Amino acid sequence: MTHLWKPKLHEVAAGTLDAHDDELDYLAQARWHHFEFLLGRMDGLNRAARTLHLAPTVDRRSEVLIPARTISYDTLVIAVGSVTNDLGVKGVSQHCDYLDTRDQADRFQHRFLDQFLRAQTREGPLREGQLSVAIVGAGATGVELAAELRHVSRQLVHYGMDQVDPESDARLVLIEASDRLLPALPARLSAAAESSLRALGVTIYKNTFVDRVTSDGVHTRDGLFIPARMKIWAAGVKAPDWLRDLDGLETNRNSQLVVRTTLQTTRDDNVFALGDCAACPLDGEGHLVPPTAQAAHQQASLLIRSLSARLEGRPMHEFRYRDHGSLVTLSRYTTVGNLMGRVLGSVMVEGWVARMVYLSIHRQHQRAVLGTARACLLLFADMITRSVRPRTMLH
Repeated sequence: MTHLWKPKLHEVAAGTLDAHDDELDYLAQARWHHFEFLLGRMDGLNRAARTLHLAPTVDRRSEVLIPARTISYDTLVIAVGSVTNDLGVKGVSQHCDYLDTRDQADRFQHRFLDQFLRAQTREGPLREGQLSVAIVGAGATGVELAAELRHVSRQLVHYGMDQVDPESDARLVLIEASDRLLPALPARLSAAAESSLRALGVTIYKNTFVDRVTSDGVHTRDGLFIPARMKIWAAGVKAPDWLRDLDGLETNRNSQLVVRTTLQTTRDDNVFALGDCAACPLDGEGHLVPPTAQAAHQQASLLIRSLSARLEGRPMHEFRYRDHGSLVTLSRYTTVGNLMGRVLGSVMVEGWVARMVYLSIHRQHQRAVLGTARACLLLFADMITRSVRPRTMLH
């Protein structure tokens, strides 16, 4: 069982990141940092008895590896993240790929590469939409994936797939329901990202709602058909549905556990939730803390202090979200974003400077989970091996 930084999943899906090089093993983490790791899927909770139930763990042949177990707790912290929200659109679950997990990202990468191999060895013309990728949702995941796939399609030509024109054959389409890309970010970042994507040849549809998805493409509400054999759904997130039935804990319409500013669930002081699976109040007007990596990081940092205070009988801290800005990387082409601080306020950054800041955030994450020494060794190893590895996955 391994951990992979979720903001990197679009690179795994495109093939520009080998997940084996970036994954962190939980068992190794447990040994290094002195905690106990138990593999299992939570499927029940008894708050009165303070126990949680783990379902049996099975292998690929459906044989039981680890039987069902019941685990006692004094304090429970739920941080199970989010999953893709298909918004009830017909055909999404059957015909679209998601990017919630490493397995899903790996599966799409194999599909994308397989389509190029078929196109390279074809005897006749390409089928309509054979190499086209339709990405529904122009948030950070959709925008970054579009740029990454354009980079990979151009790289594959240099690795022998010269029977494919990456510009005309491998069509990339980005579909967004709102009136701009990256709707959660400042408008000037949206404009910069859109300009860069259009320069890369990405077709963009805004104010466009998907009506249904079929095996051969995407149908919109206004009657447009977008042919694409490969479809990625990145239009929204929600918490896993099984949280709705978790022994009476309060959830919202997105299945998030409703928490107070202390990150305690509203109906049980001994159960905490953080990250994408938690509906945490942002202000007094009903807004919630956004489901972003920086919000989860801030909540985890606060909870470390709060749980220590709770054990010592001191009052717990209350969470106050601070927006430090956002960065969106468009593969090797450019990076755009805004950095927010107390002194300069909001400052827009672009190009090399933004790219360096983006890369440093990933390294900071590695330092947080590995420690300074191991993170530095990993950085050194990456620098050495970069020159002997292909720029994209070829298998």
